[in-house]
Amino acid sequence: MRAAILVPAPDYPEEWDWAYEVEAGVLLRAGFSVEARDWTSPGDLAGFDLVMPLVAWGYHQDPPRWHALLDRLEREAVPTLNPVPLLRWNSDKRYLAELGNQGVATIPTRLVEKLDEAAIADARAEFGERLVIKPPVSASAYGTHLLESDDPVPQEALGQQMLVQPFLSAVSSEGEYSIMLFDGSFSHSIVKRPKAGDYRVQPHLGGTELPCEPPAGAIDLAHAALAAAPAKASYARVDMVRDNEGELAIIELELIEPALWLQHAPDGGASFAAAIRSALPQK
Repeated sequence: MRAAILVPAPDYPEEWDWAYEVEAGVLLRAGFSVEARDWTSPGDLAGFDLVMPLVAWGYHQDPPRWHALLDRLEREAVPTLNPVPLLRWNSDKRYLAELGNQGVATIPTRLVEKLDEAAIADARAEFGERLVIKPPVSASAYGTHLLESDDPVPQEALGQQMLVQPFLSAVSSEGEYSIMLFDGSFSHSIVKRPKAGDYRVQPHLGGTELPCEPPAGAIDLAHAALAAAPAKASYARVDMVRDNEGELAIIELELIEPALWLQHAPDGGASFAAAIRSALPQK
């Protein structure tokens, strides 16, 4: 069972080994042969039983190259997890609107084609004075800004297609929950909290994570989100936070390259490896 895990390009600025080593280690202990391949130039993939973009960090910084890779995986019928149609759908955060339209509790989100001060004023009228803006294709807080009541649109975002959301104070006070599911079954959960004075929970920005019991309703919400996705996910991380009314709402559905925090899984990641094994093509 030879698996390729797609990883960042050599010039990617963030540390990523910590995520790769945990996930690859679980697969190695389960009997897989694992090889890291740079997602921007992965080479010949024909000899692999499975290709997974588990650490394909940076894909959001070069969407044309990312989609070209997805097209290639589909064209060459490379066994890929999660499946290519699901990866393609999950690459653009406009999926949040689709989930919301299907009755799944999500963070209120506006898509603005060309962000300007008028669009921000309209959003403040609906969401309140404090807003978060981010590109529809983004990860690791890339291009994300918190706008206080008097802040203008950042120059880099002006005229760009952006998502606009209310700032949710629970991110700082309670944290953001991540619910991990493998083959649709709950594995474990963590709570991520930003460093003091920040609102971003990513580790490279000083955020921390702790294992936790999932809050009431979190697993059901995660299941509802996966049920609304266009294909089955073998691995999934569902990120959620309490909205300003105190109800859990999904902030991201991570089906491409999520840190799965398998070191916090009670079974050591066995259910993750079992989900991957069960998805292997039958020979």
